[in-house]
Amino acid sequence: MSIRAAGTLGLHHVELWVPDLSAAETCWGWLLGAMGWEPYQNWPDGRSWRLGDTYLVVEQSPALTGKVHDRCAPGLNHLAFHAGTRDRVDELVASAVEHGWTLMFADRHPHAGGPDHYAGFLEDGHGYEVELVADPA
Repeated sequence: MSIRAAGTLGLHHVELWVPDLSAAETCWGWLLGAMGWEPYQNWPDGRSWRLGDTYLVVEQSPALTGKVHDRCAPGLNHLAFHAGTRDRVDELVASAVEHGWTLMFADRHPHAGGPDHYAGFLEDGHGYEVELVADPA
């Protein structure tokens, strides 16, 4: 059986373990909602949001061993999202601070990824980074 015959391939879900579910829900819930993701699952220690067949989970696991995410350590560095037009990226970045995000690389924004790459790089209070990538001009 070929891989194509097995069905659609792509990202199924991402799960982020966070030290403070309430704070993560404030940051991630706003950002994902602003980008069209819908609330999906809700349980005492976690929340998830869905876009199409892909979902993202934030969970405050009892097995958590650290207090913040170190994006410079081996493991996840950041999540990059298609964010729409340049104007939409600008709107999201401008509103992000009110929802617990900090603009990274402000001295190079919105071209921190290079002169031909328009994006906003944000970090939440737990050390998770997102890249909001604009559609090509």
